[in-house]
Amino acid sequence: MVLEMSTGMIRGLGTVVVFVAFVGLALWVFNGKRSSEFAEARLLPFADEPQPDDANSPETATTRSTQP
Repeated sequence: MVLEMSTGMIRGLGTVVVFVAFVGLALWVFNGKRSSEFAEARLLPFADEPQPDDANSPETATTRSTQP
């Protein structure tokens, strides 16, 4: 006996697979155990910015002035 799968059945199974993946990803992201990892990853875009050697140097004061 050959089991024939219709297009609707294949689409339905695909929808179930994507839904299960979505729920798994949501549980993984909102898991409280991972908050420290995500806090560290949140700062990654700023990791390659050079840190000034001296905060009071004239170059830093002129380029990063908060005065109007």
